[in-house]
Amino acid sequence: MYEKTFPNKRFKITQEFLEKHIPKSETILDLGVENPFSKIMTEKGYQVKNTKGEDLDFDQSTLSNEEYTVVTAFEIFEHLLNPFTVLQHIKSDKILISIPLRLWFSTAYKSKTDHWDRHYHEFEDWQLDWLLEKTGFKIIDRIKFTHPTNKIGFRPILRYFTNRYYLVYAVRQ
Repeated sequence: MYEKTFPNKRFKITQEFLEKHIPKSETILDLGVENPFSKIMTEKGYQVKNTKGEDLDFDQSTLSNEEYTVVTAFEIFEHLLNPFTVLQHIKSDKILISIPLRLWFSTAYKSKTDHWDRHYHEFEDWQLDWLLEKTGFKIIDRIKFTHPTNKIGFRPILRYFTNRYYLVYAVRQ
């Protein structure tokens, strides 16, 4: 089903990590609008609701008003100015988060055409760990993995060997 190409490698690893920790009887609130991975979760039998596109830096009402037992945030936190506030408003005790890791050989991502598609944070793993700890979560499991590339050049070679993604399962203490 999956190839070793982007985003398929990321989706395969994320799906396996999700299935390892979250039973299909849980109700998931996936931060961000419906996306290819939220569709995969639904196809795999998970009950998934997405946020509606509201700016989570200002409006955390969905986090308070929806019914859910797990939050997923796959490549969302790097777009937020204040992920701390979002984590404080999560009412479930379980969360799965993935983030792109800060790369020493590349600047923060910023789309040239879409003013919303940019990374305010490019985390190092310890920064996400600390953020979760400060908001009352304990990390149960974590993995890092590389970003597949089919390009030739110095950066693509570095990306082949350098972990790009950090995926965490945490529970509220």
